[in-house]
Amino acid sequence: MKLLLSSLVFLLTLAGADVPWKLAELQRPPQSWAATTEEPGVKAVWLAGPVYQGKPTRAFAYYGIPAGAAKAPGMVLIHGGGGTAFAEWVRMWNSRGFAAIAIDTVGTLPEKAAPDQLWNPKRARHADSGPAGWGDFSHIDAPVADQWSYHAVAVSILAHSFLRAQPGVDPKRIGVTGISWGGYLTSMVASLDHRFRFGIPIYGCGFLGEDSAWLKDFEKLGPERAAKWLKLWDPSAYLPQGRRPMFWINGTNDFAYVMPSWQKSYRLPRGERLLSLQVRMKHSHPDGAKPEEIFAYAQAALAGGAPLMALSRQGVTPQGEAWAVYRGARLPVKAELCFTRDTGKWQERKWETVAAKIDTDARRVSATIPADAKAAYLNLIDDRGLIISTEHTVR
Repeated sequence: MKLLLSSLVFLLTLAGADVPWKLAELQRPPQSWAATTEEPGVKAVWLAGPVYQGKPTRAFAYYGIPAGAAKAPGMVLIHGGGGTAFAEWVRMWNSRGFAAIAIDTVGTLPEKAAPDQLWNPKRARHADSGPAGWGDFSHIDAPVADQWSYHAVAVSILAHSFLRAQPGVDPKRIGVTGISWGGYLTSMVASLDHRFRFGIPIYGCGFLGEDSAWLKDFEKLGPERAAKWLKLWDPSAYLPQGRRPMFWINGTNDFAYVMPSWQKSYRLPRGERLLSLQVRMKHSHPDGAKPEEIFAYAQAALAGGAPLMALSRQGVTPQGEAWAVYRGARLPVKAELCFTRDTGKWQERKWETVAAKIDTDARRVSATIPADAKAAYLNLIDDRGLIISTEHTVR
């Protein structure tokens, strides 16, 4: 079944997705209504969403603009599975000088979160909701515009259109990031909506039919219906359209989005790419929101901050030496070879790290890959502790 799905997704995604996105409409500021909230420091709003089963919908969002901002840069924040619009996420970005909007993509309305429940507030579906998430595999035979991925992508683009129309926000300096299913959506949204300056998918990627946490869902659909879902909703159908820079962040043992699928995904867009593959990074909303690499990247791209390191070349010699040449003003103070000797499920492999050599004159990092290693890559760490990675190689 896995090989069959692999072949189907490859053949079908060559043609792209057959979805009527109506981008011209989505890129206009949506009708909106103020919503009440008890969350401090943010505003709440209802945004008019796409029609669902013949009825209009609304999507709930929190947003905030830093006080006194003339024209602040902005971020669109897309939650993942089990999540909703997080007020805390908006506050995190506001505290760093960014306007931000967190949109609910599953038709729910969050209540005020207690201090220990900031990333898991109570919530209920509201009367004007669209389809529920996530993946929504069982409704693949519904009209395309009534399926969850369509609505989730659409309301995320509408959130962008709303944010860029707000006083105090610079519409030319807005990025998008999302966690897990939100990373999945980010890879699609950033590929479709070229107004974004960049996209930062956390964990989420495409090629879900080849290896992911949802292989059993595809088996239940059967080959024909699974192929239909992959053609419509797998990010691999959209990523080749991407033209903006993308910063991909993931963990070596992520339970949902495995390294080979992640690699195939980040190679598809046409824009610049940067990677940060962190050994055994935990998978959750708070863990996906907090990496300092995310904020540093956004500050550099939108607010004149110091950039992350970047790589100009990388590879593996015939003798088994992994190497990378770095560029820019920022220098690595530490480098590591990350490798696994294991085969089998990527989620269960043990990863080890050893020090790599830094040649400051040649601006080169290198390390010999152990003879019995099955996969390896290099991490470069700067003086702020921020990590950028080479692509992984498989033996």
